[in-house]
Amino acid sequence: QVQLVESGGGLVQAGGSLRLSCAASGRTLNNYAMGWFRQAPGKEREFVAGLKWSGGSTYYADSVKGRFTISRDNAKNTVYLQMNSLKPEDTAGYYCAAGLYGLTIPSAYYYWGQGTQVTVSS
Repeated sequence: QVQLVESGGGLVQAGGSLRLSCAASGRTLNNYAMGWFRQAPGKEREFVAGLKWSGGSTYYADSVKGRFTISRDNAKNTVYLQMNSLKPEDTAGYYCAAGLYGLTIPSAYYYWGQGTQVTVSS
């Protein structure tokens, strides 16, 4: 079992930045891929960014490329999502997830955090 706890969400003006954190416990993440997803009201959950813990390769949704950066801290068993140049359309609940494959579909991830809300005002 892997437990994931997100933090760092909040209210920010357009053009601002936030850094989300996802602290993992229960198991080492060496064999997992980590993903950040988001879900706005009335919309499906969508992939934002992913990272393969072993090797550190990263991948992003086109909508956030160049603005968001996913990273990890091995010692803290934590994954981060640095979000810059935020736009109102980035407003959503953001969820951290762990899975075995570096895929972009929610069903490929086995463990999920409770989510943290990001609201970007115009």
